[in-house]
Amino acid sequence: MRTVPSAASPTAPDPGGHELTSNLVLRRVAIDTYRENVAYMNRDCNVYRAEGFQALSKVEVRANGRHILATLNVVDDPSIVDCGELGLSEDAFAQLAMEDGHTVSVSQAEPPESMGALFRKINGERLGREDFQAIVHDIAQHHYSKIELTAFLVATNRGEMDREEVYFLTEAMVASGRRLDWHAPLVVDKHCIGGIPGNRTSMLVVPIVAAHGMLCPKTSSRAITSPAGTADTMEVLANVALPFEKLSEIVREHRGCLAWGGTADLSPADDVLISVERPLSLDSPAQMVASILSKKIAAGSTHLVLDIPIGPTAKVRSMPDAQRLRRLFEYVASRLHLSLDVVITDGRQPVGFGVGPVLEARDVMRVLENDPRAPIDLRQKALRLAGRLIECDPDVRGGDGFAIARDILDSGRALARMNAIIEAQGSHSFDHNHPKLGALVFEVLAGEAGLVTGIDNLQIARVARLAGAPKVKGAGVDLLRKLGDTVATGDALYRVHADFHTDLQFARQLSNKFSGYTLGRAEDMPHVFVEF
Repeated sequence: MRTVPSAASPTAPDPGGHELTSNLVLRRVAIDTYRENVAYMNRDCNVYRAEGFQALSKVEVRANGRHILATLNVVDDPSIVDCGELGLSEDAFAQLAMEDGHTVSVSQAEPPESMGALFRKINGERLGREDFQAIVHDIAQHHYSKIELTAFLVATNRGEMDREEVYFLTEAMVASGRRLDWHAPLVVDKHCIGGIPGNRTSMLVVPIVAAHGMLCPKTSSRAITSPAGTADTMEVLANVALPFEKLSEIVREHRGCLAWGGTADLSPADDVLISVERPLSLDSPAQMVASILSKKIAAGSTHLVLDIPIGPTAKVRSMPDAQRLRRLFEYVASRLHLSLDVVITDGRQPVGFGVGPVLEARDVMRVLENDPRAPIDLRQKALRLAGRLIECDPDVRGGDGFAIARDILDSGRALARMNAIIEAQGSHSFDHNHPKLGALVFEVLAGEAGLVTGIDNLQIARVARLAGAPKVKGAGVDLLRKLGDTVATGDALYRVHADFHTDLQFARQLSNKFSGYTLGRAEDMPHVFVEF
């Protein structure tokens, strides 16, 4: 057993007349609690008994003028946390920023100041600007437990917030972190609301518009429930976790970047909320608008093209729903002085062939290199989105953007710009002709003949994740058939790659239950109305 230093600063006598202290020795507990501060205390600790702590109660930890709030977990194993010690999870330890073994004090925490506003929202009341500012501040400072965060998200998800409340929430989320200023009149970005596997258009749009001369500093998130995010796929080609100063240098020189946004401290309250939203599959329009627009405004964007895909297994499944979401985005963007162009696109199936970081990087590089094997749908969608951004340039006539984007891509200028960005961020070895895919492979075959009339985005994403994506870069799904293709019995629909036998088996079991493909006749094909 370890010897724990004795603590000072007496605070309360125990029943036997001995003086107790609220001071404990800090211990780093290597547990990732994902955006939640968690403290660990031994059940037999005198401070635990004297203070009347209980599991899941909120405690305040102080040291050298710094303090954090944390949710208390009680342990019985002294090898985790001994008497006289206070353990902190990785998130809490990083936020307190004290060395292992430092003396800290712990006490019952006062409820966050915004708790009254939270209770009013739970009761269905409309909140004002100051209420949202207080709630978001406490969220960003990790003053809320996961239980309290869940209560807030359910309260704002249960009843539709009015559009001014969504504006107040977005405004408060922008103010919760850093706001970048590129000292440029035109800073462009492109974003998709998500839900479509393989949709790596950002990795094509950025080099195209940057080659046109527009400033496009793209900071993206990593995947949480999808098989790959832009940052995961770009990481196959280059470093993405770079300090902001380095990114600024790259953007100034090359007019663009493709990096992970976790180091930029943009809308930190959003990152905390996402940690609860994703496991609960909560994705209300209000939270979606606040999340996306707060990140873009904090990143310094002045003009944004927003992609809303529609399809039977997309996040948005009808044109009326898409139009309602568009109007909410446009209202909040207008109040925050962000020029917004919303584009409604085809979300009936994955975009491109690859689903998973290496497979998606392969598709992107084939498009940039004008390889005949490049997926046409990925190329065309990226060109149209890039064209819409290029038309933000006051020197470009409306309607000319697509042709300009196509010329930049066909001439090789987009590839040259992408290679320059990759080199500046720190190149990783990658050959799209021989990508390093998971060595374990199986194919999913058609059980009957027919026309591909449906591809379930959610099912394909699940199969790819069970195969190991995005953590295993070479894992995922390689689509061999798309909507409208004719297949015979026994034809391969897609190929699954994995690195581990257990992953391969899980993916196989899921695909055996339902391949994700529907076969039928031409008249069974779902129709979708898009705006390109």
